[in-house]
Amino acid sequence: MPTYDLVHRTTYEYDEPVTESYGLTALTPRDLPDQRRLASSLEVAPTPADEAEHTDYFGNTARYFSVTAGHRRLVVTARSTLEVTRLAPDLTALPRLPWDVAAAAVRGGDTGVCGTDAAGLVTLHEMVLPSRHVEPEAVLAWASSTFVPGRPLVEAVTELSRRIRGELTYRTGATTVTTTQAHLLDRREGVCQDFAHLMIAALRGRGLPARYASGYLETRPRPGAPKLRGADASHAWASVWVPGAGWLEVDPTNDKLVDDRYVVLGWGRDYDDVPPLRGVIETEGAPARPFVEVDLVPAGSAPFA
Repeated sequence: MPTYDLVHRTTYEYDEPVTESYGLTALTPRDLPDQRRLASSLEVAPTPADEAEHTDYFGNTARYFSVTAGHRRLVVTARSTLEVTRLAPDLTALPRLPWDVAAAAVRGGDTGVCGTDAAGLVTLHEMVLPSRHVEPEAVLAWASSTFVPGRPLVEAVTELSRRIRGELTYRTGATTVTTTQAHLLDRREGVCQDFAHLMIAALRGRGLPARYASGYLETRPRPGAPKLRGADASHAWASVWVPGAGWLEVDPTNDKLVDDRYVVLGWGRDYDDVPPLRGVIETEGAPARPFVEVDLVPAGSAPFA
């Protein structure tokens, strides 16, 4: 049962003075049955003139801030301590319901088969629709070989994860947040958010509820090598609704089921619902690219200052 210290710092350096900055963060990890938030804080420099916290539509914790003093440097640092008890599910113990039966149950509003109440069905229906970064139609042909009629949903999901890991190359800088699934499949290289979006698109294209998860993965160095401080990064993966079992979380970047090495920050329809930090500035100069440092380490291991 690991306990982690988490630090996520974003730094902006501006060429020209910024008169005002307004930001919205999604940097507070969720409290879940298998993830307990013991402490959390958000530090902004320069000191904000105004701050507020609220829970968004998807249940994520969002923090707003405004900096009205002139500045050339903005630093946003989120810190949390968490206890994670999540176990990777035993696939052999999950329901063997065919994917097409599950999709028909969601489409027809069958609460008995779906394993949820009427309010839960609304959430499932939302997670079947296209969204800004998820285009189900664009991946139908690519995913078709996986969705054989009558195949158990869990088998289809695990094959999708295996195919994404095997058919696409992880390459930092190969894509941007606006990269489409069609472009991704053409180039066959991207990063974790691309792979999560691809998996979600393939599932939604078959009428299966799938959502985007944002968070972190503890990186472990090779034996004998020290862990580099501040070298971790935000991570993304997908969740699919399995009737009778709930949300099954799958990391297609690594072809892994999500376990206690992962920290869940938030979730939504796609990246646009849970970016770690977004905002606007007032300046005569060009916008700055953020410099991001992340550290997820066992509690007491002294993450970077």
